[in-house]
Parts: sequence; C-alpha cells; structure tokens
Amino acid sequence: MAVYDSLKQEILGLSSVGAAELRDTPSARKIFEEFKSLLNAGLIRAAEKIGTEWTVNSWVKQGILLGMRLGSLQEYHVRTDASVTGFSYIDKDTYPLKAITIENNVRIVPGGSSVRDGAYLAPAVVMMPPAYVNVGAYVDEGTMIDSHALVGSCAQVGKKVHLSAAVQVGGVLEPIGAMPVIIEDEVMVGGNCGIYEGTIVGERAVIGTGVILNGSTP
Repeated sequence: MAVYDSLKQEILGLSSVGAAELRDTPSARKIFEEFKSLLNAGLIRAAEKIGTEWTVNSWVKQGILLGMRLGSLQEYHVRTDASVTGFSYIDKDTYPLKAITIENNVRIVPGGSSVRDGAYLAPAVVMMPPAYVNVGAYVDEGTMIDSHALVGSCAQVGKKVHLSAAVQVGGVLEPIGAMPVIIEDEVMVGGNCGIYEGTIVGERAVIGTGVILNGSTP
C-alpha cells in the first residue's frame, strides 16, 4: 500500500484531532471521503497477506474510526420501490448503507440484508437474507454469505468461502493494532459457528456446525 503513503500520513495526522475540531477542519471530510472510496473499492484493507503472514494495516482502522468521530447522526429513509413504504434507520452520516449497483456483479437476495458503506464485496459474492456486512469488512470473489450471517467490522473473508446460516464472524476494529478475523480462500464454515478475536482460519479448512473459535482457542 505504499502508493497510498500520502493519504496514510493525512489520516494519521487527523487521528489525534478531537471530534469538534475535526468537524471544523475543512479538509477532513475530503480526506475521509477519498479514504472511504478506496475502502469501498477494496484497494485498501484493514489487513493483508504479505508472503505467508497476515499484517494489520493500523492506519486503515484509524481511518475508519476517523469517520466515526467525523460523522453526525442522520435519519435515513430508504424506499426500495414506488409501491412500498421502505424503511428508516439512523446512523452516522459518514457510514450510510453502501450503494451497490448491477455493475458490482454482486447478488443480494431481498429480505433484510444490509451492507454498510466502507465494506467491500467482490464480484460474484452472494448474500442470502437477512445478513449484515459491517464497515471495513473485505469479502472476496465467489463467497456465499448465508441467512442470518454476520461479517463484522474489518473481517477479511477470502475467495469461494461459504459462511453457512447464522455464522458470526466477529468484528475487530479496536484495539487499532489487533488482528481482525481472517478466513482464507475456499473455507467452509458450518451453521451457527462463531469466529472471533483475530482468529485466522487457513485455506480450505472445514469448520463443523456450532464450533466457536476465539483468541483462547489453541
């Protein structure tokens, strides 16, 4: 991510600024929106594999937290069709629902699923309802997110992974330097599993139904 060193330094510079002062800093919103556009496109991520080792990109986590401090609560009204009422929600104006179009080649089956802005879904990802993907999450090509599944903040999910019904992939936004949950390529995670606290699940692993993995699991 050396190509984004300039943005990294700007994010780090703003990370120590208080929320009130931050909102009065004209450049802060512009810097954050540039950061979020890269996050949405999967060009920067909270962790990445370098060689055989996963590395936390702490500055990306700081950028996500910057958006939390920069944002103000806003009420949103979403209409899915002219003939239906839609729904309302309240969140920070820096993190509304992610805009997904047909060009993204992502299939989101109707029925209550949500993707927060600042998450990345690669082409051919499928979401069954209801499911939720939080900010900073990275979901790679061809992955299935089944009903009642959660992909938490900053979780990194590989290619052709199957997250079965009711799987909970925990979010690890803080501490800043903490490893998020990593699920590598072609992993099968059985129904009702919970994977938390920076657990790394290696390629092609099969996790049986109902298994809980966390930081204290050997």
